[in-house]
This record gives sequence, C-alpha cells and structure tokens, in this order.
Amino acid sequence: MPCTRKEEAPLLVDSPVVRGRYAELDDCTVSFETFPEDADGTPAFPGLPDDRCQGPHWGMVISGLLQLRYRDRTECYAAGDVYHAPPGHLPVVAAGTGTIDFGPSDELRETTAVVAADMSRAGGAR
Repeated sequence: MPCTRKEEAPLLVDSPVVRGRYAELDDCTVSFETFPEDADGTPAFPGLPDDRCQGPHWGMVISGLLQLRYRDRTECYAAGDVYHAPPGHLPVVAAGTGTIDFGPSDELRETTAVVAADMSRAGGAR
C-alpha cells in the first residue's frame, strides 16, 4: 500500500497565504496544507463551474478553523474534526489552520490549473 509523510511530500505551493505539500498515492492525492494568514478561497475559483471547487475532498483539520461555504450552507470544522467536502465548496480558513486532505488526483489537477491561473493574475502565486 502506498504511503507518505508530510516531510516527504514535495512543497509545491509556498505563498504568504498557503504552504502546500502534495503527494499522489495511486489515483488519490494527499494534501498537507498550512495557512499562516486568514484566507478566503473565493478569488481562487473563478473559471470553475459555479466558481467553486468541483473536487470532492476527505480530510482532517489538524489545527485552527476551516469553513466550507456552499450555496445553501456553511460548514465549520475545528482541530480534530474529520470532514467530507462534496463538490461545490469554497474554503475559508483562519490563520494557523493546518489540514490533511485527500481527493481524486484527476479532479485536483483540473482545479489546480484554474486556481494557479487565477492566483497568478491576482499576483498571489509565488
């Protein structure tokens, strides 16, 4: 069975808003993300259907607070909470939040391409 550890996963995103380490395990990607600042993901998703993340995620909040905003509700998670995020969400995090998240690699690649372009246009990618 494939496995990884946070310190083994390559650092692929290193910005003032998010530090992300990602590793593919078969057809699933595990994401280790930390957020040094408060962050609202809304500006990162234009261009995706409904301007929201379309990939499903399963994860755990390691520290801090995570909100997932849907058209009809907001779900809030704190350190120790395990979550499932179906497609159609926007993440909002408090400074100091850390998550471990799993999702299908194909959907993540499609979403990441749009997010990277949006952040580049906004001057947020580093």
